[in-house]
Amino acid sequence: MSIEKIVVLEDDAIVRKNLETYLRRRHYDVAAAETIADAQDYLSRDNFDVVFVDVRLPDGDGTDLLKQIQSRPQKPLVVMMTGFGSVESAVDCMKNGAFDYLIKPFSNEQIEVTLRKAEEFTQLLNVNRYLSQETSDSEYDLLGRSPAMENLRQLIRKVARTQATVLIQGESGTGKELVARAIYRESSRSAAPFIRVNCAAIPENLIESEFFGHERGAFTGALNKREGRFELAHGGTILLDEISEVSPSVQAKLLRVLQERELERVGGNRTIKVDVRVIATTNRNLEQSVEKKEFRQDLFFRLSVVPIRVPALRERIEDVPHLAEEFMRRFSRKHGVNVKGLTDGAVNALKNHSWPGNVRELQNVIERAVILCEDSGMLEPDHLGLGSDDQNAPGSDSAGAVGDGSFHTLAELEKRHIFGALERCKGNRTHAAKILDVSIRTLRNKLHEYNGTSPKSDETKSTLPE
Repeated sequence: MSIEKIVVLEDDAIVRKNLETYLRRRHYDVAAAETIADAQDYLSRDNFDVVFVDVRLPDGDGTDLLKQIQSRPQKPLVVMMTGFGSVESAVDCMKNGAFDYLIKPFSNEQIEVTLRKAEEFTQLLNVNRYLSQETSDSEYDLLGRSPAMENLRQLIRKVARTQATVLIQGESGTGKELVARAIYRESSRSAAPFIRVNCAAIPENLIESEFFGHERGAFTGALNKREGRFELAHGGTILLDEISEVSPSVQAKLLRVLQERELERVGGNRTIKVDVRVIATTNRNLEQSVEKKEFRQDLFFRLSVVPIRVPALRERIEDVPHLAEEFMRRFSRKHGVNVKGLTDGAVNALKNHSWPGNVRELQNVIERAVILCEDSGMLEPDHLGLGSDDQNAPGSDSAGAVGDGSFHTLAELEKRHIFGALERCKGNRTHAAKILDVSIRTLRNKLHEYNGTSPKSDETKSTLPE
């Protein structure tokens, strides 16, 4: 609910009481005032969402209070009321920031229409404020012509027309968020908000407030009421990115939201109903996390009503040339470089690379190559920075081959890749996490799993860098 607390400033006792009674029946918190001084007292002690203001009052003109409210950092919506309406008065009030203008006597239906508009406007403001702070590098559609991608698109179309909760699993860089956005765009909720929460990027002590919001004074620094991401997504879709990083205590509260579609803000006791479709993503095997008691089994079942696995790029290597050409065109436009195409040698180098970073790694490689390429030139293997063809060939050590011709497991390849990033960053975990495109928490958990073992040799132990 976007609108909760309302001030009614009206000197006519009958009008004030009727409006107050109607609003209380609608479960709003109402503060009734007869004078401007009383209303100012209420506004100085709490944050209100809407103020109904009579134009003519015993201690002044309601438009004076309207102007004062517009200078406040947290300003409520103001609805002006008058029994002496005129076009000039209405225009003057709207110029000074009034949200609506009612002429007395008005009906409950008129109040209902005003409140509904105020609810929608407030949610729109909150969503826009949130989205203006969001940045995303997910600029591209789901690209690829392989059977694996065609099957994925078909599954997206089937899932999108339902309201089912979806769990998207896949390695980092495969495009899990793009799959979530595709489901949203093709769903019946596409005109409603799409709110993304990066669970790995939010400190553990703040994630509950981010999810569910908080009341004023709920904790140190909570100076104003704040709606959480679930409330902002009301009527639309919420993406819980890297859901595996959520602590067990918050997992329990998430489960309740999924089951009951209701929540309470931190520090509050009001139950708030939410109509939200939930899509979650993870680059971990959640079934293994459940077995290790790191993730709640009941929440896992609630999330995985429809599980979707996004294939790794090495599993659809036939898509690499098409992706590379598309990224080349887009980065050429972005950087103002005229690149004519890729040489056969560059295409072979791309197809022979193991792509541990998946599509995101390919995207970065092509952007770097476009920048290094001569204007009106062709992308050469040297521009890619992948090393020689022999080093990147499927049978080489960089692709996972061991001396006897067998291959490393994917887990071992991941470990080698992480240690390689740490070595390149001279042990700086923050920088390594950035180039690996994972949270510092995820990197720390991985290093804890490896328990200080270097991937280069079973006989060699290395102290993990801080």
